[in-house]
Amino acid sequence: MKTTTTGSTISRRQFLATTGAAALAAPLMVPSSVLGANGQTPPSERVVMAAVGYGGQGPWDTDELMKDPVCQMVAACDVDSSHLNRATKIINAHYDNEGCRGYHDYREVMAREDIDAVMLAVPDHWHALIAAEAAYHNKDIYGEKPLARTIAEQQAIVRAVQQSNRIWQTGSWQRSVQNFWYACEIVRNGLIGNVTHVVVGLPGGQNGGYPGFGGIPHQNHCTPPPRQLDYNFWVGPSQMVPYVECRVHGNWRWNYNTGGGQLMDWIGHHCDIAHWGLGFDRTGPSEVEVEHADFPPSHATWNTSPKYRIAAKYLSSVTGYPNDVHMTIAGTGPESYPDIKMGCKWIGTEGWVWVARGHFDSSDPHWKKHQKLPENLRKVKLYHSTNHWRNFLACVKSRKPTITPVETAHHSTIPGHLGLISMLTGRKLRWDVATEQIIDDPDAAMLMSRPYRAPWRLA
Repeated sequence: MKTTTTGSTISRRQFLATTGAAALAAPLMVPSSVLGANGQTPPSERVVMAAVGYGGQGPWDTDELMKDPVCQMVAACDVDSSHLNRATKIINAHYDNEGCRGYHDYREVMAREDIDAVMLAVPDHWHALIAAEAAYHNKDIYGEKPLARTIAEQQAIVRAVQQSNRIWQTGSWQRSVQNFWYACEIVRNGLIGNVTHVVVGLPGGQNGGYPGFGGIPHQNHCTPPPRQLDYNFWVGPSQMVPYVECRVHGNWRWNYNTGGGQLMDWIGHHCDIAHWGLGFDRTGPSEVEVEHADFPPSHATWNTSPKYRIAAKYLSSVTGYPNDVHMTIAGTGPESYPDIKMGCKWIGTEGWVWVARGHFDSSDPHWKKHQKLPENLRKVKLYHSTNHWRNFLACVKSRKPTITPVETAHHSTIPGHLGLISMLTGRKLRWDVATEQIIDDPDAAMLMSRPYRAPWRLA
């Protein structure tokens, strides 16, 4: 893989020779606690990490990782200097030293041979380039969901992680929460019979975080980007569009140039749980069809669909499940589909189970009194994690798979990607699970990838 600096034509090798080597050569003043003194975890037991992206999700992920003394965060990277300054200040305060160095360009971070792993919390349109760069520099990766902006980019990440034999943990942290694990064990052990229908409820609307903004902006209000933000680098491989404050930090999800709306924001959470309960972590739907989708005007600043309903069909001949399974993916709430509840509901031949954050319900009142199945019913025992970030760090050391490895993240989001393509084309799609290709629809298949703005490219 080669990447080039925005606005430049130098190769990655040249870039690393002039910047990465300089970064490695610069001395670091390290206190004795970092060397294992004063009762601290010794260096040989630590996972040395960098935080790449410190806007919305980055601070939470970084804080959770640093709670484990195994983690030693030594670098932070962000193209917004205000985010970067905040990151280095907080990380250094945590360790009570000045050991965390700030970087503007993620490639300088990946060039550091002393860094074992990275936390990636960048906008969706950057996932593929940064994750692949990390993998090919032999960094283990904690990466946020969805896996990537497109199917082709996800496939590239999977290849990079597999070829480099990296440990990957996806930020689909619901797998490390007791009620989701319990619900999935009930389903996997056949206690509601064979599942015939799954309802995946995601948020509707366009829930942006822009302070003080009311309603959906349908007109561009262009201003010069703030001095602390390298906007050209932030846009990166996506189409260059004028800077508008309410489609950058906190709101990039609501424009298809950089995100995928509520559908792609949440598909990696509740569809991930749906697949886990069914045992579909390495398979997917054979048919996907949009039943309804509303879109703002194409010129809107927030142009992602606020109301959507998608049907997917999982064929037993492909999944190995006893019967075909139908899935409904839809936005919840009064302005979307009031009949759809947030979370995941499996409906079987002998009952049902519904789970969401902080909620659990079932057709059998007995199950609501417990948080774990009796051992005699646990013929299928799912991977059990009680802390998503510590699970990642433990797996970096043991080299065993995490609870949400890269292949799982890939398959969990495929129904969302196919649903979005069906929404954009207005057509039913047929998907070959084995070859991961859309069948007999070349125009739809083109939407599995997206053009990259020069000089960025993913190889």
